[in-house]
Amino acid sequence: LKLLTKRNRGISLTRMFEEIHRKMRGWLQYYSIGKLTNFIQRLDKWLRVRIRQYIWKQWKKFETKVTNLQKLGLSQRDAYVFASTRKGYWRTAHSKTLSYSLTNRKLEQL
Repeated sequence: LKLLTKRNRGISLTRMFEEIHRKMRGWLQYYSIGKLTNFIQRLDKWLRVRIRQYIWKQWKKFETKVTNLQKLGLSQRDAYVFASTRKGYWRTAHSKTLSYSLTNRKLEQL
């Protein structure tokens, strides 16, 4: 999955989701669901953070980050403060602000 979700692949989210779905379906059929419940939950959590990281990387420019954060419901001030972070992509993807604005439900809608 690390190879499928690399930040520099330059593919659309839709295509990345299709590739991940195909790979996950194959794993679940091969290993059967009963044995891997805890592993699947941890993998799901990791994958959601990885997708947030991918989206944050795609936004690239400061103005794009501010605009998209405002569309997700952040105030203009909070969007400016968060978009100007110097933290890396992985650390930003773990932040509460991005988790609350890019919720699991919004990720499912993508």
